[in-house]
Amino acid sequence: MNNYIISCCSTADLTAEHFSRRNINFICFHYEMDGVQYPDDLGQTMPFDKFYQAMTDGADTKTSQVNTEEFIDYFTPFLEEGKDILHLTLSSGLSGVYSAATTAASELSEKYPDRKIYIVDSLAASSGFGLFMDALANRRDAGMSIDELKNWAEENKLLLHHWFFSTDLTFFVKGGRVSRSSGFVGNLLGICPLLNVNNEGKLIPRAKIRTKKRVIVEIVKRMEEHAQDLLNYSGKCYISHSACYEDARAVADLIEERFPNLDGKVLINNIGTTIGSHTGPGTVALFFWGDKREA
Repeated sequence: MNNYIISCCSTADLTAEHFSRRNINFICFHYEMDGVQYPDDLGQTMPFDKFYQAMTDGADTKTSQVNTEEFIDYFTPFLEEGKDILHLTLSSGLSGVYSAATTAASELSEKYPDRKIYIVDSLAASSGFGLFMDALANRRDAGMSIDELKNWAEENKLLLHHWFFSTDLTFFVKGGRVSRSSGFVGNLLGICPLLNVNNEGKLIPRAKIRTKKRVIVEIVKRMEEHAQDLLNYSGKCYISHSACYEDARAVADLIEERFPNLDGKVLINNIGTTIGSHTGPGTVALFFWGDKREA
């Protein structure tokens, strides 16, 4: 049995039950809603429907990453048990948490020189991050050593695709990612921006598509263009959404129709409170393994 743990941030947006079943450890980000701080604990403290309804009703939200001291407190019990650690962070293109984790690992390596503490920048987010963690759990369970697994993560992370669309620009305007005038016109005309995560782990706008029906078709088209083995894709596919399950289900149904060799059904999760604080309700995100992200 491998004497190491694999670990990630709660921003991997799977359920607590899923993480427990796969023996994946996680540490929680935090968010504030109207001045009250909560853990981003996969909807356990505040259910997702309540969270997104509060945002719709005008609640003010902001997020904070895990800091170095929290990482030290989190890693230490594993090290004291004699466990090595492979921890993946939310993309450095979206957060500074990778720096906090590496600082903690450096400090703890001095105290526990016989233990391995590997920190990997996932360049991933939401349930794409979760899909990555599941792939690591599969390889750990198949007997990979921590060094082999760390190398596999570094070598394959740019093969993980993230595509997003939003049917409501309200919170993109509020967060400053879309101007007020563009947001007003976009919502009026039913424009749905299509975005993806690039090779630096940053969220990049790729197209402005009018109507939800068209953007659902377009996001599946991107999977058709980029998935490993194209329409013969035989890997797993995950989707996450923020209070728009019907839209996520429509994408999943189309994918299951177009990709007959999928590894199981499309898994639909919730976008968690950290990422959801920035997207607001109305966002659907699609994740699969594909060709290498070049830009």
